[in-house]
Amino acid sequence: MKFSTIVRVVRDNLFRGGLRKTYWGASALAHEIRALWEPRNKAFRAEVLRNHGRFLAGSVRPVAGQTDACARAAVDWILRAQAATSDDGVALGYFPCDRSTDGWRESYPETTGYIITSLLAYARQSSDSAVADAAMRMARWEVTVQMPSGAVQGGPVCTPERQTAAAFNTGMVLDGWCSAYLHQPDEELLAAARGAADFLVNDLDEHNYFKTNGAFVSEGEIKTYTCLCAWAVYRFGEIASDEHYRQRAAAIIEAALRQQQPNGWFAHNCLTQSDAPLTHTIGYTLQGVLEVGLLSGRTDFVESVRRTADALLPSIAKSGYLPGRFYADWEPAGLSSCLTGSAQIAIVCYRLAQHTGDSRYRAAADRLVDYLKALQLRQSDDPSVMGAIAGSFPLFGGYMRAGYPNWATKYFLDALMLQRR
Repeated sequence: MKFSTIVRVVRDNLFRGGLRKTYWGASALAHEIRALWEPRNKAFRAEVLRNHGRFLAGSVRPVAGQTDACARAAVDWILRAQAATSDDGVALGYFPCDRSTDGWRESYPETTGYIITSLLAYARQSSDSAVADAAMRMARWEVTVQMPSGAVQGGPVCTPERQTAAAFNTGMVLDGWCSAYLHQPDEELLAAARGAADFLVNDLDEHNYFKTNGAFVSEGEIKTYTCLCAWAVYRFGEIASDEHYRQRAAAIIEAALRQQQPNGWFAHNCLTQSDAPLTHTIGYTLQGVLEVGLLSGRTDFVESVRRTADALLPSIAKSGYLPGRFYADWEPAGLSSCLTGSAQIAIVCYRLAQHTGDSRYRAAADRLVDYLKALQLRQSDDPSVMGAIAGSFPLFGGYMRAGYPNWATKYFLDALMLQRR
């Protein structure tokens, strides 16, 4: 990374949001560091020190092969995250420095939704009925927490009176219900999916952007990454044989593409920092545009994804390291990697390689995935981290600091299944 880029990143991170935000950010970091030195975190502390040492030394060695073993470890961790909750949802993640819990967070409806799709795909690939059963329990649990409007709440699961609707979360659970219904047709699942799909198409404004982004992201702007919901809406249209849903899905993608710049970068495309979006939200946008493009035969959608992918490929190091954020000129906007985003970009590249036959995309995806394999812990004194992918590399980096969000492991699993294929 260029010295001028490092200065730019440090300046932006120190002064973004003013002194108050900087103070509270530093306070939270200090709290986590103190918790790291508590006796219960001895094993995690050793992993943090080792992890940061590998980052500073650049000593991560990509792992070729071992795809099936890595996928099995990822699935086992997701099932452990489900078992850690008091219901059939999947814990938001494992965060050992959280003093208010044993490290495991509450069930998270949004990501439990699209985890269903991943586990059912793995179950088909491996003929593992126990994994499929776990996914179907997740799908039925999602029905019990759906809001009367058909929406899915934002944030970790809470009581009905505290729920606030979020379009993106609704789309992710709709995706899971579509997969669950195709696996095992059930009228209750179909009704829940229809309620979610109707909420989504009715939530669009006159420009085909979603209005209800929820209480857990910054307000007052378009959220381009919510176009991933279009894939779930299109899938439901296929199940219901209803052209209306397919047309609305295409309109959502057309709206998202109005935010794409000539160099492939998307505006308004982050949870909180739209001038420097995460690879995580870039990945959401690219997957939504690509999958709807492939389903609908829209070559213009596919070409728009290629434009962004081609801009990203030079930023993937030979080792497979990818910076976690990017400015509009495609200069890195962070000093750490967002591992969820790396997995998502790999998925997009694998799908482009399948569709176009361009070996550049396959090679880039393999570099990203083989790097992630090296960061997956398959042996540890703390069983709660075995098989998981962290939020950031290094662990105290800029995204989901000092923990293992469930969606990082979900997308890693998806990427592994594509690599195996």
